[in-house]
Amino acid sequence: MIDVVIAGAGPTGVFLASELRLHGVEVLVLEKEPKPTQVVRALGLHARSIEIMDQRGLLEEFTAEGTQYPLSGFFAGISKPPPDLDTTYPFVLGIPQPATERLLARHAASLGVEVRRGQAITGLHQDDVGVTLTLAGGKELRSRYVVGCDGGRSTVRRQLGIGFPGDPSGREFLIGEVELTAPPEEVADVVARVRGKHRDFGAGPVGNGIYRVVVTAAEVAEDRGTPPTMEELQAQFRTYAGTDFGAHSPRWLSRFGDATRLAESYRKGRVLLAGDAAHVHPPFGGQGLNLGIQDAFNLGWKLAATVTGWAPEELLDSYFTERHPVAADVLATTRAQSELASAEPGPQAVRRLIAELMDFDDVNRYLIEKITALSVRYDFGAGHELLGRRLRDMPLAHGRLYEHMHGGRGILLDPEGQHLVAGWEDRVDHLVDGCDDLGVRAVLLRPDGHVAWVDAGPADGNRRRAGRQDLAAALGKWFGADSRAH
Repeated sequence: MIDVVIAGAGPTGVFLASELRLHGVEVLVLEKEPKPTQVVRALGLHARSIEIMDQRGLLEEFTAEGTQYPLSGFFAGISKPPPDLDTTYPFVLGIPQPATERLLARHAASLGVEVRRGQAITGLHQDDVGVTLTLAGGKELRSRYVVGCDGGRSTVRRQLGIGFPGDPSGREFLIGEVELTAPPEEVADVVARVRGKHRDFGAGPVGNGIYRVVVTAAEVAEDRGTPPTMEELQAQFRTYAGTDFGAHSPRWLSRFGDATRLAESYRKGRVLLAGDAAHVHPPFGGQGLNLGIQDAFNLGWKLAATVTGWAPEELLDSYFTERHPVAADVLATTRAQSELASAEPGPQAVRRLIAELMDFDDVNRYLIEKITALSVRYDFGAGHELLGRRLRDMPLAHGRLYEHMHGGRGILLDPEGQHLVAGWEDRVDHLVDGCDDLGVRAVLLRPDGHVAWVDAGPADGNRRRAGRQDLAAALGKWFGADSRAH
């Protein structure tokens, strides 16, 4: 029996597989498509996802293939000076989705992840000890756990019967990469003119005479799995721009809608959901791929702990309680941006007001932090303001904080206290470093970098003892039982 089967070899599924392998979990990824897609649905990584790549030692590979862009115009396309953000990476890393998938697949392969392509799941049944998957052709597989990372039309979610409430697509967009015969200056002038009214229209060069294009479709297709024709794209160009730019020779064409849906649950027994299988939303702000990677980062170590046997009873359920509110907030934010893109007088008036408010630094920062996920704080209960937040990278006595996180283990940053993690050495590293830059004495970090415990600083003996008792409780909550108790 396989430990974990993941349905879907997109960024979420492959990155989740890598997170599981960091902890020695046997994992198999099944992908229904016979080969990787060349469709570029996502164009880059936001700051929190960039941090995650650094925390797993992958950032150098990504920056080598990507382009850094300032964080301006990422909330509803409203251009304002980039705010000062609490991150070492205050930029967007432009990198097309196929490149992201290729780099993540290479990382997964280096950890021993097996990906089987052309393997469609047609059914599943679970019992007390595992899940039986039925594949196209009738073959069956057994796994202890299954994670559906198989997109907005997730077979896994449908087999589970998990509700996916929300709004269906009211609009549809055509997207692709094509050659244009019109001169670049003419294309740029026309796009600038059309975008003054239709902000979801675009045609930008990607190199070698190829343009990435997007335009509103004439209607919502009954089957969005069927790609648009070149004639359909040309007709919509003429409708919105008065020219088709001489578009020809498409590399690929696709369509997407603005449906907004959120799964009622992320887990049913031994089967879980992540990425687009759990939530879909309009593409405004470029958050979809990033949200899926961040799901995987939260789930990976928790599912691994469950499989390997040291997880506290409620640990796996915390995946839903932490990530579902984050997705709900993303859906609300993308809905708002979608409205602000409308050419109608009402939304345009609201857009102008939002643009004025973004002249205030705090408002600008607040909105950009939503897009970048830097403001995410999990609810760990009352306590220090750092509790539940992730930490930015920072210098330590030996190297950087993120350099010490590549193995996916917990970290205690404390100038003393080695004996306090003595029963958790197989799960938590102790770094003899203070946290003066944070204004506290010590912190405990989960494998995803979120702060699970804080020692706020000098105190009398009784308060210090109480603080250390709180540390033991936090270690038990997130990292299981003290091994010395057995």
